[in-house]
Amino acid sequence: MPFRRPAPLVLETPRLALRLPEMSDHAAWARVRQAGADFLRPWEPSWSADHFTRRAFRNRVYWAQRAREDGRALAFFLIRREDNRLVGAITLDNIRRGPAQTAQVGYWIGPDHARQGYMSEALEATIRYAFAILDLSRIEAACLPENDASRGLLERAGFRLEGMAEKYLQIDGRWRDHVLYATLRGDRRDSGERP
Repeated sequence: MPFRRPAPLVLETPRLALRLPEMSDHAAWARVRQAGADFLRPWEPSWSADHFTRRAFRNRVYWAQRAREDGRALAFFLIRREDNRLVGAITLDNIRRGPAQTAQVGYWIGPDHARQGYMSEALEATIRYAFAILDLSRIEAACLPENDASRGLLERAGFRLEGMAEKYLQIDGRWRDHVLYATLRGDRRDSGERP
């Protein structure tokens, strides 16, 4: 029997469609990232010299497809439904099965689209999918202690602060401490919220 790719996966929110990246997204992705460089770089690992090239983007698309097929990650682009515009991305990564049933979530949004509720919609859709469809038990997130916007987003989405990890990730070229958050499927059920 020939190998078949899984059917396209799209999560919909009131204003967004979350889907895997495609090669046709390269120009839009590069525009949002380049225009938002000063906004994004303080919160992210250093960008490689070929960050914006088609070749690097092709590797990103290939990784997203393979990671989904292998059940290791889901890398979604956030596409605004009203005009089909790319506004950011969210990734459910390091999906671990067996006794863990957990994953980590990370995200970014272009500065023109920040603080408009798009990431809240995307995070909620990703959490629901992770708990209801992927049957995960726990989703973890980490952010810089001074990233008030990200911390507020996580707390509004039901994540609880679990502690601090020293020198957790290299961000903008330096090892940085991160605050660690998590949300549990059981906590959301106890609150009466549907997964």
